[in-house]
Amino acid sequence: MQLTRVPPLAAALLLATLAAGPVEAQARPDTLALSCQEAAGLVTRSGAIVLGTGPNIYDRYVSQIRYCSGAEQLKAEWVKTRDNPQCFVGYTCYVPSRDNGLGR
Repeated sequence: MQLTRVPPLAAALLLATLAAGPVEAQARPDTLALSCQEAAGLVTRSGAIVLGTGPNIYDRYVSQIRYCSGAEQLKAEWVKTRDNPQCFVGYTCYVPSRDNGLGR
């Protein structure tokens, strides 16, 4: 039986891959299970984060305009949390309409 020597770099990569284990999807935080302070804190610390706000309902919330793309603006957002039915968590990014809300 002939043994083959594995290069050290290949062995290290193999071990690192095996040690990492299976990749698990991270569930998005649910505002209904968080306090208002916890939900707002997540947005502030993350800068931009997707939060669940109900069954199969979610959106991306941001803390500053820099997390929006060039043509987007900020819109203040309030969501329901465990302790507050109208908790200000931050903003969503949106593209203002060309008709400036005149309904054309």
